[in-house]
Amino acid sequence: QVQLVESGGGLVQAGGSLRLSCAASGIRFSIYGMGWYRQAPGKQRELVAAITSAGVTNYADSVKGRFTISRENAKNTVYLQMNSLKPEDTAVYYCKGVLYATVYWGQGTQVTVSS
Repeated sequence: QVQLVESGGGLVQAGGSLRLSCAASGIRFSIYGMGWYRQAPGKQRELVAAITSAGVTNYADSVKGRFTISRENAKNTVYLQMNSLKPEDTAVYYCKGVLYATVYWGQGTQVTVSS
């Protein structure tokens, strides 16, 4: 059974930091591309950051320079370090794993940034 379990969300003041984790099980994690997406109320889900199996990263323009995605294959975990958080970063953050046409999603973790 495949599971992606996010953790690390919460309430933080603007300018603060959070680190999200996504622990994967049931997949050969090291060969999957992994990503973080977010969905704010009334908005579409959007890509925040992604990392390939080779460690190549890309970011949404809105988070460049503030967020860092990384992976630790030995722990089957992908991270999202979020610094200088803004109220507009408030959303449910989802972890996604992709291998060709196979896609898995986590259940999401809420991040709320107060002004």
